Amino acid sequence: MPTVREAALEVMRRYGLTTVFANPGSTEVPFLAGLPDDIRFVLALHEGSVVGAATGYAIARDAPALALLHTTAGLGNAVGALSTARVNRAPLVVVVGQQDRRHLAQEPFLAGHLEQLAGEYPVRTETPPRAQDVPGALARAVHAARAFRGPALVIVPMDDWAQPAEDLPLPAPAELRLSAAADTAAAGEVAALLDGASAPALVVGAGADHAVTWDALTVLAERLDCDVWQESFGARAGFPQDHPCFAGHLPADRPRLRAALAPYDLVLTVGAPVFRQYPYESGPLAGHGTRLALVTDDPAEALRAPVELAVVAGLPPFCTALTEAVGTGTGRGPGAGRRQASSPSPRPRRERPAPPPPPGAGEPLRAAHVLAALARLLPPETVLVEETPSSRPDLHALVPARRPLGFLSAAMGALGFALPAAVGVRLGAPERPVVAVVGDGSSLYQIQALWTAAHYRVGVLFVVLANGRYAIMDRLAEKAERTAPWPAFEEVGVAAAARSLGCPARRVSDHEALRSELEELLPDLAGRSGPLVLEVEVEADGNFQR
Repeated sequence: MPTVREAALEVMRRYGLTTVFANPGSTEVPFLAGLPDDIRFVLALHEGSVVGAATGYAIARDAPALALLHTTAGLGNAVGALSTARVNRAPLVVVVGQQDRRHLAQEPFLAGHLEQLAGEYPVRTETPPRAQDVPGALARAVHAARAFRGPALVIVPMDDWAQPAEDLPLPAPAELRLSAAADTAAAGEVAALLDGASAPALVVGAGADHAVTWDALTVLAERLDCDVWQESFGARAGFPQDHPCFAGHLPADRPRLRAALAPYDLVLTVGAPVFRQYPYESGPLAGHGTRLALVTDDPAEALRAPVELAVVAGLPPFCTALTEAVGTGTGRGPGAGRRQASSPSPRPRRERPAPPPPPGAGEPLRAAHVLAALARLLPPETVLVEETPSSRPDLHALVPARRPLGFLSAAMGALGFALPAAVGVRLGAPERPVVAVVGDGSSLYQIQALWTAAHYRVGVLFVVLANGRYAIMDRLAEKAERTAPWPAFEEVGVAAAARSLGCPARRVSDHEALRSELEELLPDLAGRSGPLVLEVEVEADGNFQR
């Protein structure tokens, strides 16, 4: 009779969980020792990197990924990364080790109270009542991770793996079909809103980051001849940002948001909250003349939306149906006749902000110089993973996402995501060039991920913008007209730290050296067989984009 471990491995194979991201402890050795050759093990040196890499891997493959954590200490270290995975809607199966079941009642060394440790961030948490229930729990975790788009935890005592498995049907469906059929009636209702508007606009978000959705929304925007905005603080791009209809990124404060939405009588948001704000400002989100509607695949997003109509649906089929319905004569109002009478003439390409000129002799590099150089040379299919809070507005202005999964960031805003996530993305999509643009302060939260990138020869280019301080925090303190108590950390050298972790690294401090490095590295980015950290000295300053 097979053991529980052997039965669990079969479940993993069935659902494609053949890569295990882990930072193991003693309670995981009974499962990990002697793994079969078809199971790939990826070691990370901190549990935040374990979950971060698994998150990037899951997002790149659009399929559940497996992370293995070590009891209380491991799960506790990973909670921040699990919260990011939940808000990024990454499907993860997370196995958490536990002490031997036979003496848990006596709370032995390394035993943990694990079920509530990660709070409400897991979409499901299960402790199998018997060893024989572990394989079924893993299968249910796969389905929960897919259905609810987040981390599903299974807590397994270390002695369970050696127990005999049951020769019974697995108490979970062999395959779970999530219906993706479009609701044509709902699509017609949204189409009527668009056809009835004289000045519609779209707002797109991370939920729309899918090739089918991009294609449908592109056709829809061109048919409506309307502006398309990206949600503020979006973790992924929902529309090609080099398209003439792309209007930019919505501001995140209410006064500027109302001004941005004022020209429109209808704003349809697709795959994004309505509307993410920071910091708080008083007043409505939009003016009284602007109607709001939402299409999302996240019920929680719909429930809190202050809109006239919210539709919960699978976005690729719904957006396709919506595009087919718009302009068919079912709409009502002044906009319907305008769009049915004639096709809009192609609008001129929207001008992006001009990049800053190169610095003169003796002038310092700024983040915008680095981002402008990247924008000039990055292949269109590049996945850019971002974690540079003070330079993000410049990045959005200068480096458009031109393909689905062209931009990826932490939806929670928590630091420590970009380095491990970039590793996971490249492992999950080895054909895509991957660049992580990270502040030096941000990089320190999970710099251990560079060891994983080096050891497994993961071909990511890490561009570290090094200003030796938490520049975004300095700006916030200045805005509050207060003195910041935190010091700069100009002694920190990320390139040196990377080399100490076995990761090749270079440091550049002038524009000519930067240009030379990027012209050498970027044309063959997809073919890289190992990582490189390019630490670029930049001067902390305000955004060039005001």
